[in-house]
Amino acid sequence: RFVQQYSMAGPGQSEFTNQQLVAAVASVVPPLANNAHKGQAGRIGIVGGSLEYTGAPYFAAMTALRCGADLVHVFCSREAAGPIKAYSPELIVHPVLDGPDPMPEIEEWLPRLHALLLGPGLGRRPQTFATLQHIIQAAMEKKILMVFDADALFYLNENSDVLQGYRNVILTPNRVEFARLYRGVLKEDLRADHVTAENIQQLAMSMGVTIMCKGQIDIIASGAEADGGVVVSCDVTGSPRRCGGQGDVLSGATALLYYWAYGTANACPEAAMPLPPAVLAAWGAAALTRTSMNAAFKVSGRGTLTTDMLGTVAQAFAKLYEHPTK
Repeated sequence: RFVQQYSMAGPGQSEFTNQQLVAAVASVVPPLANNAHKGQAGRIGIVGGSLEYTGAPYFAAMTALRCGADLVHVFCSREAAGPIKAYSPELIVHPVLDGPDPMPEIEEWLPRLHALLLGPGLGRRPQTFATLQHIIQAAMEKKILMVFDADALFYLNENSDVLQGYRNVILTPNRVEFARLYRGVLKEDLRADHVTAENIQQLAMSMGVTIMCKGQIDIIASGAEADGGVVVSCDVTGSPRRCGGQGDVLSGATALLYYWAYGTANACPEAAMPLPPAVLAAWGAAALTRTSMNAAFKVSGRGTLTTDMLGTVAQAFAKLYEHPTK
């Protein structure tokens, strides 16, 4: 069972089964329709990809597409563009991050995006972080939903004030990244193996964002006071295999589900959603990633790679969130 502390009217406790939460995520998935137009089901932007790391943005982007996004744009460095384009012709690649003046082109595309994922394979060069700050500020001005992962989380260790007052954010740290961010923001020491749900909720409330801390059990906490301090956990069966790239699959799914959940909540404010959109999206992405990895592990065992996961994402999504009526 998955237990939440949540009430739109104020603090309270409610219990939801796995089946109920899966149904809640499924309710925000847009139905396939012959009269839909390209882009309607999601235009996702990914800021990441450097000379050393080209796989991370690819895994995140392909996961979003495999879940049903219509278009994915990858904003990367020039050295990363060639490999990423070669991985898949499905991706729209912009080799601008390390250019002398990247913002005019990036700002041209931002209004067309429904959600922005920052960090996969980004790297930590000072010039890259300077550009990242400008992108974050521009996205906030345009009220774009944002998901932070990997190197974008590292940037926040010393620059968390850039998000001050902005709530449409999900952070997806693992426990090591969370402990580092906790120390950077709250100035309190915390060991990665001592992270608790209370720590996660404390940091989420302090920053005013939603945090999904990845681990043996994924813990998600909302930092919005209006949400009543919701905390939810996901322990859907995954696999014991730990290969690089699983977090990129998770973040790509999170960005798309965030757009769908947020859009549903705004279009139908009277609809009863058991969780706030950001929390529901994070839980849905966690369950999907675990289900996908479990399916891949059953085939490849110890040798399972994230590339194998990409072949199971669509299957896992259909198993969890597609219904005959959709």
